[in-house]
Amino acid sequence: MNRTILEGGTVFDGTGAPAREVDVLVEGENVAKLAPRGALAGIEHARRIDVRGAWIVPGFIDTHTHYDAELALAPALAESVRHGVTTVVVGSCSVSFVASSPEDCSDMFTRVEAVPREMVLPLLQQIKTWNDPRGYRAWIDRHPLGPNVASFIGHSDVRVRAMGLHRAVDPHVVPSDDEQRQMNALVEAALEQGFLGMSGMTNPWDRLDGDREWSKSLPSYYARRRERRALEAVLRRFGAIHQTAPNLVTRVNILGIALASAGWFRRPLRTTTIAMMDLKADRWVYGLTSAVAWVANHLLRGDFRWQTPPVPFDVFYDGMDSVLFEEFPAGQAVRDLAKDVDARRRLVSSPEYRAAFRKELRKKLAPKVWHRDLGDAVIVAAPDAALVGKSFVQVARERGADPVDTFLDLVVEHDRALRWHTCLANDRPSRLADLMRNPSTLMSFADSGAHLRNMAFYNFPVRMLRRVRDAERSGQPIMSIEKAVHRLTGELAQWFGLDAGTIQETRRADLVVLEPTRLDERVDRMHLAPFPGVPGLERVVNGGDAVRRVFIAGTPVVEDGAPLPTLGQQRTGRFLPAQVR
Repeated sequence: MNRTILEGGTVFDGTGAPAREVDVLVEGENVAKLAPRGALAGIEHARRIDVRGAWIVPGFIDTHTHYDAELALAPALAESVRHGVTTVVVGSCSVSFVASSPEDCSDMFTRVEAVPREMVLPLLQQIKTWNDPRGYRAWIDRHPLGPNVASFIGHSDVRVRAMGLHRAVDPHVVPSDDEQRQMNALVEAALEQGFLGMSGMTNPWDRLDGDREWSKSLPSYYARRRERRALEAVLRRFGAIHQTAPNLVTRVNILGIALASAGWFRRPLRTTTIAMMDLKADRWVYGLTSAVAWVANHLLRGDFRWQTPPVPFDVFYDGMDSVLFEEFPAGQAVRDLAKDVDARRRLVSSPEYRAAFRKELRKKLAPKVWHRDLGDAVIVAAPDAALVGKSFVQVARERGADPVDTFLDLVVEHDRALRWHTCLANDRPSRLADLMRNPSTLMSFADSGAHLRNMAFYNFPVRMLRRVRDAERSGQPIMSIEKAVHRLTGELAQWFGLDAGTIQETRRADLVVLEPTRLDERVDRMHLAPFPGVPGLERVVNGGDAVRRVFIAGTPVVEDGAPLPTLGQQRTGRFLPAQVR
């Protein structure tokens, strides 16, 4: 049996208990002993690692990812693992690769998650031999997983399997009784296989790819209350989770989602929704979402949580190539022409389009996620190097032109070669601290594996720990380090029902060795890097090397800050079935 002893570190066990200066003995896949300093000196045939000055924490948990495609292509998931994530959850936002055909799964996934269809569809056609939860679980159980994996089954996935894609996105079609029974049975079969629950989507600007139903909203969007109630009843019976997103255009249906979680005279429906943030576009949203959670959990006796990214929400755009342009009609019109550059340029050049774009961009009262402030949008790359480092308003002043016209002129001229950046939310440190402390939030919303060129939150746990540590040093603490580790590990594991998130004797050794002296400005940096296994494709990744070592089930997978070659080749992770709460 392989033995490893971590000597000299400070253990934060993920429960929120005070940190302990103990040595850690790992035998095989498990933590065998947490012992006082030097008490393991007599252990023979062990690899001893000096981790003096380091923190030893449970492997981090990323509970909102779209790693479904990358998991199949490059199961190391190295960009997350190198930052200390040892458990990921897939099947989010109504989209999973479980029940539908390869083409249906691809069309539901690629546009909304900004992952190339030409990568995903051939991959699924090559590997997808299953069409039910049992088959998906069997594939996962023999796949060379890097981290541990848990999964939702997607509402859009089961809806298309039962109704067919065309009927599933026809707003006038209601599922037949037989189709409803088939959806219920698929969700029930997934729960019996250990899936966490079902993910849904009610936001209309998450849209389909492909040639058959291009630009229709995801199938889950078209479901009516009767259909949703039937599926929620299955989830409630199993004590499973409903993960979903509100309609971000009207936002009214969040009240219905909160009501569905209620526990009056019935079992509460565990519900988690994206996302509680301090939006620049609508500063009142934080207060509203916090109030909804309070009402759901206290007055309605529900079990409702908002997912929250505990970092500033920075995004990058290539021209107008971002799902956030789907939130208003003029932006969607350009996205609908994604396959035709010339048509896109003709549209953006037309005076009628520009008038509509300007009107929609400047609407004050329209609910929105992107703040649409062109003065708060900085060009980071362009064929014309003189543009780099300037906002669109600055460029407009230099040209003596209107900022909106300047933006559209640059899109016509450079298209996707015009790369720019802004921060959408969580830019105010005091409000971000409130979000971290809010008991109705789950510290986990990264969208890892999606929006490859738009954003990178793979290392959100490390960045949260840096912020908490720095606040403590400044005399304005947010919470203790113990509490922060708990929020990123044990608390998530407990709420989602995962066998993960703590360091305890006899439990699986998913461990992270982190050097606090390396928690510096590098962890906030982002840059483009090659995507594994796809020549010519780049994605945004995170900087920093505070995480020095990672163990998954006792096996070292990261050493000296770098993933080992065996990660994703040798199976270290496993499928984590939901634990009954």
